[in-house]
Formats: sequence, C-alpha cells, structure tokens
Amino acid sequence: MHDNAPGQNPAPPRVADPASNAPTFTLRPTRFTLNDDLVLSARTRLQLDECLARLRFHRTIYQDWGFAAVDPMGMTAILNFYGPPGTGKTLCAEALAGQLGLPFMALGIAELESKFMGDTARNIQAAFAQATETGALLFFDEADTLLGKRLSSVTQGVDNEVNAMRSTLLIELERYEGIVVFATNFAGNYDEAFRSRIGYHIEFSLPDLAAREQLWSRFLVEQIPLGSPRDLLLTEAAMQSEGLSGREIRTCMRLALPKALLTAEQQGSPAQLQMAHIQLAIDEVQTAQRQVATHTNHATKDAKRAKALLGID
Repeated sequence: MHDNAPGQNPAPPRVADPASNAPTFTLRPTRFTLNDDLVLSARTRLQLDECLARLRFHRTIYQDWGFAAVDPMGMTAILNFYGPPGTGKTLCAEALAGQLGLPFMALGIAELESKFMGDTARNIQAAFAQATETGALLFFDEADTLLGKRLSSVTQGVDNEVNAMRSTLLIELERYEGIVVFATNFAGNYDEAFRSRIGYHIEFSLPDLAAREQLWSRFLVEQIPLGSPRDLLLTEAAMQSEGLSGREIRTCMRLALPKALLTAEQQGSPAQLQMAHIQLAIDEVQTAQRQVATHTNHATKDAKRAKALLGID
C-alpha cells in the first residue's frame, strides 16, 4: 500500500512551506493497535479482518493473480465506519493506522471549513496531497457532511460551494493511492456516488454480551479493590449493561468508583467496589439515554452542518 510497513516508525509531519498558501494538517503517531487496544463485536471484527486481509495480501491478489487488470483502484482502500456514537469508530481508525504502522491524519469540520469561497475544496485537495506525501491513513470524521447528497436545486453561492466541495472529494478519491476511512452516525445521508466507491462498509454496532464483558474487564483495572469475586462482577455488569456503548460503559465506571469511596467514607469501612455501585451507575446512564437524548431530523442536520463546514451561519 505504502513504503511504510507494519511496525515501522510513522513518517514525521510535513513542515509547512512558507512560500505556499496550502494548509498543512497535523499528523500524530498512533497510540493504539487493533489487536491490543480494541474491543469490538464479533461481526465488526470479522469485517475488519477481511479488510486487513486485502491489505496484507495485496501483492498476491493484484500482481500474482492479475486482478489489477480489472481493478484500477486496487491501490486504494476506502472504508466507511458507521454506527451509533460511542461504538469505537474513531478509535478503530487510529488503531488501524497503528496496526499498519502508518501515521494518522484525522480531519473534521474544524480542519476543513473556510469562510472564503472555494477554500474548502482546496483544503480537501491539500489533505490528500499531504497524505500521499507522508503515507498517512486519512480519516474523515462526521463524514455525512462531506459525502452527503449533492444539491440539485442550486439557488445561491453556498449551494455551489457544497457541490464543488463534494465534486472535489470524488475526484481525489478516484486518484488517491492509500487508505481513507470515513466515520459517521448517519450513513443513510451518503450520496450514491460516494457509497458505491467505498470498498468496505463496516457497521459498528453496540457491543454484544461477550464484547461488554471484555469492556468491563478492561475498565475494571486490577488495582481497584472489589467487594465480590471479579468474574461475578464482570458477568453481572455485562448482563445489566445491554444497550450501552463502550463509551457509556466507561462512563459507568467513572460514576461507580466515587460511589464506592463515598460509601466507605460514610460507613467507616475499607473502600470496595460492589455490584450495587455499578448497578446504580448503569441506571444513571440508561436514564440519561432515555431523558437527555435528542432526536434531530437528519436532513435538516445535514444542511446545517454543511453550512457550518463552509463557515456560513
């Protein structure tokens, strides 16, 4: 895919050229790998492993077996991570870069937006150019803003700008030779032209029972004093936390640990984490899910975020 092989040190960030007006974007060394730092449902992990197999066996598939003759985009891997918030999409993108030994370039609205007509499209071009130069894995968060349906009833400058930005992105994807990962909570907003060019659509579902038990095990670090056998706590916590994302399970631990200390202080006893503390934390997070969650019309949200991308109120 690139000269960077898995295990090599990531390429350093590009230094800005003072004579150029092209923006530069932050490259960061990866902190995670798929094998060591990620807990995913079995289905999501299988889809990722199939994608990795294509990358690992690229020479065999495209050169030895001759598939390059009928697949002109063979050097490009475009992935779409979609699913509810908190299910590990961003973490997985960074872990994928870490697994492949590549630097990680994460871009969102804040990095690409511009108040000057035409500059958002130029920023996208600059991002692809920098990723090509450095061999970085290019990650776009909130991708439904970028990959949304192009506007058919163009009535003002902002509409033209949105369409120009999306056309630029299509062109860059066609000629890019590298790895691009998009992440979204609203994959249904994608334009068909983008959807059909993405090689892997990987669903990040809420963790299943086995994944929840792994997540609780990861967050229940060994220094925490327990009032019950660890295995029993893990099993019960996993069963009671159905419907929670990995992010929300971590929030449960953040809520549960102070409860254990407060109980010990009130009772004058050694601090120990009990299932009762975990259950109270789970109940609080589930209550917040029901009462605090907002439900926004996706089409309206897409229009507002597209304008935000362009720096227009």
